[in-house]
Parts: sequence; C-alpha cells; structure tokens
Amino acid sequence: MSRVDLNYVWKIYPRGNVVAVKDLTLTCNDKEFLAIVGPSGGGKSSTLRMLAGLEEITRGEILFEGKAVNHLGPAQRNVALAFESYALYLRLNVYENIAFPLRARGIKDVEVDQKVKSVAELLDLTSILNKYPSSLAGGHQQRVSLARAFVRKPNVTLLDEPISHMDQRVRAELRARIRRLHDELGNTTIYVTHDQAEAISLCDRLAVLHQAELQQIGTVEEIWNKPANRYVAYFVGEPAMNFINGWIETPQSVSILIPEGKRVFKFKGEIDPKYVSAEITIGVRPQQIKVSRTKKEEASIPGSVRIIEFQGDKTVLTMKLGDGANSEVKAVVPATERYNINETAWLRFSPDIIHLFDKETPIRRRKSQ
Repeated sequence: MSRVDLNYVWKIYPRGNVVAVKDLTLTCNDKEFLAIVGPSGGGKSSTLRMLAGLEEITRGEILFEGKAVNHLGPAQRNVALAFESYALYLRLNVYENIAFPLRARGIKDVEVDQKVKSVAELLDLTSILNKYPSSLAGGHQQRVSLARAFVRKPNVTLLDEPISHMDQRVRAELRARIRRLHDELGNTTIYVTHDQAEAISLCDRLAVLHQAELQQIGTVEEIWNKPANRYVAYFVGEPAMNFINGWIETPQSVSILIPEGKRVFKFKGEIDPKYVSAEITIGVRPQQIKVSRTKKEEASIPGSVRIIEFQGDKTVLTMKLGDGANSEVKAVVPATERYNINETAWLRFSPDIIHLFDKETPIRRRKSQ
C-alpha cells in the first residue's frame, strides 16, 4: 500500500521570501498514476522535491500510508526518482547502472539479476546491458534512468519531466513504456510535467498548479468538462479553450453582439436570474465548434478565416469574429474540409458545450426545471 497525502504544505524560500508552494492539499491513492501539470515556476518541481525529501517543508505535512515523513530523508522514504537529466554513472555499464539501487540495499546477486533483466525487457534494454552510457543515444540513456527508478519496489515513483527534452517520436514511445511499467509493477507514480498533452495521455488523475497554488485535481474528463476556473479551462486542452465576450439574455441563454445584431445561444442548465443582462465570458472548446459554409440556423455567428493549420487528420482554423471585440476563435475541422484565407464560415455552439465565466470563476448552473 502506497498512498501519499500532502496536507496544507508550504514551501517558502527565505532568500527573497519566494512562495514556491502555497497551502497544497492533495492525495495520490495506492497504485494511482497522478500527473502534476502547470507552467514553469508554478510549484511542480518544488512539490516533487519535498515528496522526495530533497527539500525541507516550510509548513504542513506529507504522509506515506498515514505516517508523517517530514523528518525522513530520501533513502528512508523509499522513493524512486527519475529527472530530465539522466544522472547515470558513466563508469558503470547499463546493467550495473540499473542494479545500483538494488546493490546499495544489499540484495543478493541472484535477485538483482532477475530484477534487472525483467525491467530491461520491459524497456527494451536487453541488447545493450553491457554498453556504457557514453555510447548511447539520449533516448536509450533516459530508458536506463527510468529502469533504475522502477527496478525496485519503492513506496512512490517520482518522475520530474523525464522525457520533456526528447523529440516527439521518442517521447511517444517512452510515454507508452512508462505507463506499461506503472501498470505491470503496480507502482504509485507521481509525474511532473509542463506538457498537459503528455500528462493526459498517462494519468489516472490530473492536478493543475499555477502560481504556487492547486487550481484543480480530478480525472481528465472532470477537468475537461467542469474546469474550476478560467485558467484551468485554458491550460487543459490543445488548442486551448476560446473565450468570447457575451451577455446573459435569460437564465438559459447568452448572446454575442455582432454588427448585424446579437446572436443568442442557449446553454445547458439554468443560472441565477441575478446574472441577466450581465457581461460575462463564454468559453467554447475548438474541438466542439460546428463549422459550416452556410448559415444553417439563426443561432450561429460568422467568422473570417485568418490562419489555416493542417495537422494530418484535422485542420485548425483561426477565425476572426464579427463581434465588437474582433475576437479570434480557433475551430477544429476534419482535414477533408478545405477552407481558404478570408473565407467566411458560420460557427455554431450546441447548448451542452458552452462554459460561462464571471471573470475567472465559472458561473454555477442548476438543472433546468
């Protein structure tokens, strides 16, 4: 059992009085793969280093299986670490690099050999066990680093941007192998990255940090469909969520003003009547916008194509709306649908995909009567 709890954890660096982590409370359950995402400087790596015992906690408490570990060093916590830098021992071959943490614990040679060969097979390292790190490409070196982290049964496996500097093809392959290792070994894994697409492909749950604070934690589906605030809505998803100025018409509809008049869109649920006539922000994900060359219904808004990005099976259109703010909106269409620069297309938003924000905060809705 390897549950991890952070209770009201702070990290303040005395020099400059920098708050790196602020009042962080979250749980990583036994055998869960938890990804921590956020921009640079958001508090991700400081959180991971406190979990590992490499940084002292300013305030709060970290528990492994209900027992406080604040006073324990990395070895006593029994955590496995892998970072962006490989940190391999250049004088040891691949086999001995992987075996090092096992030998340091006094494990017998027979068991060491079994464990090393098992994890090497999972990471496709069997053919290079006798080679030295200096002769390996970056992708292979990182696999060795990951093998060393996963080879023993730690309480928690901590991974800090382990593949962020690699090219896309190698990253995709290593992502799959990391998830396979996690599942087959039954580990509890906490993975830090600034790449939300990478985190989404790996995790059971996602924790979003920004400006040292936890913004939201939940499954990808929960965060995608019910973002806690505008920052989370923008950060999770590629392309990012669109934000458009609008006004509340009724407790069940919102409008966007264009030169020809206003366009009214219904949304799912019902909000407090106090918002009627208030200016708000409408959030719509690019993947959920319906685009057509003709105006099929009154509840649609014209946009002029400004940028076309072909991405294989899909095309991302950047369009300028005819609203008063000249808002730019991104929409995703199938690659088979061809559009031209400056062409006008009509955008429709179905009621169930419209998000409403009052400044940074979502406007709460109740089910319609």
